[in-house]
Amino acid sequence: MIFIPVFDSKNIPVLFKVGLSFVITAILFPILELNNIPFITEAIPFVIRVTGEIILGVLIGFSVKLTFAGIQLAGQLIGFQMGFAIANVIDPVTSSQASIISMFMNIMAMLMFLTVNAHHWFLRALVESFHMVPPFGFQFNGSLMEQLTTFAGDMFVIAIKVGAPVIAALLLTTVALGLIARTVPQMNIFIVAMPIKIVVGLLFLGLSLPFLSSLFKQIFTDIVKNIFFLLKAMA
Repeated sequence: MIFIPVFDSKNIPVLFKVGLSFVITAILFPILELNNIPFITEAIPFVIRVTGEIILGVLIGFSVKLTFAGIQLAGQLIGFQMGFAIANVIDPVTSSQASIISMFMNIMAMLMFLTVNAHHWFLRALVESFHMVPPFGFQFNGSLMEQLTTFAGDMFVIAIKVGAPVIAALLLTTVALGLIARTVPQMNIFIVAMPIKIVVGLLFLGLSLPFLSSLFKQIFTDIVKNIFFLLKAMA
């Protein structure tokens, strides 16, 4: 619950996160059938097993954050091409500088994440994790590393899919400005290019918003599949 998007922001008090975790635990405990938990009496094996459970939760949250990182990367690419790379703001989640377009895409993705009830899927995956990976049954193996590598690669694929319309439009605009600079050398293309790229970028970004909503829904649906693949690799 600490690493899931929306709740991973540093602006949310730690006491709220702890209380939310206890509430969800109290709700899920009567539902789960935890009959086959191994009884560990030694301290070191117990600490190792508990650490494995913590890593399991972190990896589930990390796999979801990779998706949002891909969406933010798309915003970074768009902002760089539009010339917004010099106008950065502080991201409250990571406490680092981020492009304005990147922040806009991240906020839009979080709103869509809540709109399609993707956080309910996360809770479902949390319940299924106790069935697929029994308590103290976490295993760190090659299959898990392969899944994490695949998710990291998918981050760049998501970035290209999300930013493709604007990136392509700005690329064609750059080519057109380059041709104009060669054919009309009297024009100061560096002064003209900046506002033109901003207008074209914002125009195509606005035109692509209806398509981005359906794309985000498909991406968040795939998150559930990725989490289950990850749980199978941990078992």
